[in-house]
Amino acid sequence: MRIAFEREVIVVPLAQIAPLRKLSPNVAASKKYQRIATSIAEVGIIEPLVVTKSNADGLHLLLDGHLRYYSLLARDEFETRCIVSDDDESFTYNKRVNRLATIQEHYMIVRAIERGVSEDKIARALGVDTKLIQRRRSLLDGISADVVELLRDRSVNPQTFEILRKLKPLRQIEAAELMVSVGNFTSSYAKALLAATKQGDLAKPDHPKQVDGMTPEQMARMEREMETLNRDFKAVEETFGDDVLQLVLASRYLARLVGNKEIAGYLERRHPDMLSEFHTIISAASLDQAASP
Repeated sequence: MRIAFEREVIVVPLAQIAPLRKLSPNVAASKKYQRIATSIAEVGIIEPLVVTKSNADGLHLLLDGHLRYYSLLARDEFETRCIVSDDDESFTYNKRVNRLATIQEHYMIVRAIERGVSEDKIARALGVDTKLIQRRRSLLDGISADVVELLRDRSVNPQTFEILRKLKPLRQIEAAELMVSVGNFTSSYAKALLAATKQGDLAKPDHPKQVDGMTPEQMARMEREMETLNRDFKAVEETFGDDVLQLVLASRYLARLVGNKEIAGYLERRHPDMLSEFHTIISAASLDQAASP
């Protein structure tokens, strides 16, 4: 795998950085911009800007970090730390960067507090309310260790953990596995899973479920549908390996079959529909193999 950036962080004068877009008034008034500006004022630049290599005029194109760049300009800063990208396309950089996952952010906050940084200072650095830092600090309270491992590198809505906390550990794991399988980590999906959870699988089974916008009848129906879905999923899971093996073997046999010019010619003349289906099966198996790690 090729590294997309130069290894050394360099210091570049802001006058030698050319942004790809201007700062609109709406963005300048947004909470995100104000949060970044507050963070820079408190602790400076944490994540360096990403720029291209300098051109003949000594200018670097700014690929990532426009809000940080304009915040630095507003503070009359002279220079900033930058990472130089090998590519000159901003979308290429964004595709390769891994943003801080929710659980990693929790660990970062906890570690900072353990080292003596106050919650108020962290809140000022991040441009958020102190209560939000307190909630992030206790993000994993009541969360199964297996769930933490499943969601460790995912960008998860923090409210999702509050909903998972209402489930027993085994049900938490089931819910997390469903989130990973569909790639949905929103609080709305977590609420749907909560609504579809049996009363006995709740952390407090004596307390009736309460999901905003859903009646007890609707939640009961979702429980039944989820039970049916889980049963069907397990049935498919049990035979999936054998089905894939049979598909691969059949596709290889068919590939050799249609690779014979005489057989392929006969099928094309007499059974063109069958030949088309054979090619479909071969292509499907080839795509499955290409997609597998």
